[in-house]
Amino acid sequence: MISGVMTALVTPFKTNGELDVEAMDRLVDFQIEHGVNALVPMGTTGECPTVSHEENMDIIERVIRRADGKLPVIAGTGSNSTDEAIRMTKIAKSLGAYASLQVAPYYNKPTQEGLYRHFTTIADAVDMPMVIYNIKGRTGVNIETPTLMRIAEHPNAIAVKEASGDLGQMLDVIDSKPKDFVVLSGDDNMAVPLILMGGAGVISVASNIIPRYMCEMIGAARKGNVEKARTMHFELLPLFKGMFLETNPIPVKSSLAQMGLLKPVWRLPLCPPADETVERLKVILKGQGLL
Repeated sequence: MISGVMTALVTPFKTNGELDVEAMDRLVDFQIEHGVNALVPMGTTGECPTVSHEENMDIIERVIRRADGKLPVIAGTGSNSTDEAIRMTKIAKSLGAYASLQVAPYYNKPTQEGLYRHFTTIADAVDMPMVIYNIKGRTGVNIETPTLMRIAEHPNAIAVKEASGDLGQMLDVIDSKPKDFVVLSGDDNMAVPLILMGGAGVISVASNIIPRYMCEMIGAARKGNVEKARTMHFELLPLFKGMFLETNPIPVKSSLAQMGLLKPVWRLPLCPPADETVERLKVILKGQGLL
C-alpha cells in the first residue's frame, strides 16, 4: 500500500483563515478521481506548523472520512516532541489512518541516538505502520543511513520519505535497506531517478495539481519503461521547478487557486507569492494545458 503516487495534500483555508473543509473534500475527490495511490495530509505541504493540534486531527479525520476506504491515508502526526507525536498518532490510528508520517524532530536537533530513540519509541507506543520523513533542509538534522537502518529493523517502520536532496544518500539507503523496507522520494524532480534505482514511489507536491500525469509517469518508471518515464519527467520538469519558486506550499496553493480548486490563502508566517511568481506560475500552468 506504500507505493506509487501519494499526494502530500495542501490544507485549504477560507479568507478568514479558518479551515475550508468543503475545499478539502473537493481536493480529496479530485485525487481519487485521478487515480493516486494514497493521501498524505498534514505534512509540510499541508502547512502543519501553522495549524493547531486539534485542527491537525480534524483535517486527518476529514480526509479519512472523505476517502471512505477508497485510498489509504498516511497521517502526518510528527512532532519535535516524542510524547506529542505519540498522542497524535494514537488519535490518527483511532480515526482509521493506515499509517503515520513521522518527520525528524525539528529545531531541537537530536543526536543520531536521539533520532533512533524518538522513532522507535513512537513505533513501540502505537502499533501501526510508520513512514519516516527525512528532510534535513527543514529540520536541521539528517537521519544518517546507519541510523535509518537501525530504525528499519522495527516491524512498524515500513518506509522512508527521502527529501534530503542527496541522491547519493538515497542510493545508499536503497542499497542497505531490508527487503521489505520501502524508499519513497520526497521530491518530484528526483522521483523517476530514484524509482529506476529501486525506489517504490513518491510523496508528491505536484500531484495536487497533476495527479493523473504523475501516476502515468511513476507507473512507467515502476514498469521499467525508461523512455516514457524520462520523456514525461522532462515534460513536467518546469512544473516541478515552479513548485519551488518560493517556499512550499506557496506556489502549489497559488496554482490550485488559479485552477479554481481553492482560495489563495496561507497562514502566517507564509504569505501570498510575489506578483512575478504568480505570473510565472500562470505561464507554466498554461504550458501544461492546465489553464
